[in-house]
Amino acid sequence: MAQIASSAAAPVPAGGAVAVHDAPSQQYLTFSLGGEMFAVGILNVKEIIEYGHLTEIPMMPGFIRGVINLRGSVVPVIDLSARFGGKTTEVSRRTCIVIVEVADDDTRHDIGIMVDAVSEVLDIPASEIEPPPSFGAKIRADFIFGMGKIAGKFVIILNIGKVLSVDEIAMLTSTEGLSADIAASTPPS
Repeated sequence: MAQIASSAAAPVPAGGAVAVHDAPSQQYLTFSLGGEMFAVGILNVKEIIEYGHLTEIPMMPGFIRGVINLRGSVVPVIDLSARFGGKTTEVSRRTCIVIVEVADDDTRHDIGIMVDAVSEVLDIPASEIEPPPSFGAKIRADFIFGMGKIAGKFVIILNIGKVLSVDEIAMLTSTEGLSADIAASTPPS
């Protein structure tokens, strides 16, 4: 019994990080986007729907593809490839919209993310998740929760709260609208 108490009171290493090898695995939905494999926590995913007709909204940033009617609710659809600074996603037979729930203070928002194809749900143990790279990634480092190791390959696990930050998207949308207003009011030279 004394042995358990002494091991529980072991000092925490400098930096505060403790390696946990017995941590339970968590489930992630994996999908492809521009040839890369990404994942989001399954607890954020509400449903996966076939890509259908979107209603485009004028004067929105390029990464907001439009909105869909999901059982009477208006759900914005974000093109993840464009959100990451790449080109807009080409719609194909396997293109899907993953409906995710994002928390913003006390409210929850449903947002659709457009992906090339959904792959599978994987269990990834915490011990198999590496910290995000500080440089060299094609997307912003704060968008990455970690790098999951699956069969010798890496899957980019997204920090969906950062990628779909309601405040940041609202700010980008108002900036885009302001730029369009300025361009429209400026006489041609």
